[in-house]
Amino acid sequence: MFKTTVENLLEAALNDRPDLFLIDFSIEGGNQIKVVVDGDNGVLVEDCMFISRAIEHNLDREEQDFSLDVMSAGATSPLVHKRQYKRHLNRTLKVKTASDKFEGTLSSASDENITLVWKVREPKPIGKGKVTVTKEANIAYKDIVEAKVMIKF
Repeated sequence: MFKTTVENLLEAALNDRPDLFLIDFSIEGGNQIKVVVDGDNGVLVEDCMFISRAIEHNLDREEQDFSLDVMSAGATSPLVHKRQYKRHLNRTLKVKTASDKFEGTLSSASDENITLVWKVREPKPIGKGKVTVTKEANIAYKDIVEAKVMIKF
């Protein structure tokens, strides 16, 4: 009952803000509500406050004791939603599939897959020395085990 009420309030808040989307939601022991959101344009503190108020202001603390944490997906958190990829175009990603690992620049993100591009040094086909070659991988979302944005300083 309590979880359904919170889910409905969260869904209504996200409907009011279509630029935001849910990454994770749980209610743990002692009614500890945890909500993780992301946004097409990132997430500001005000966005977390909007979601928090939409839930908290519609629950009665006299009726149900609870704690509420609303946070944005962290910079080092794995990407879990297709919409997150579109926001990270032209950034370096490290992607694991069941059979391989890739690190490259995210050049495109469609509804079915992503494309990573990277450069490698390979031996020349003829003669001595090496040449820089551009490689590309198209990876279906369903094949991605984990994808993270690589933070460069």
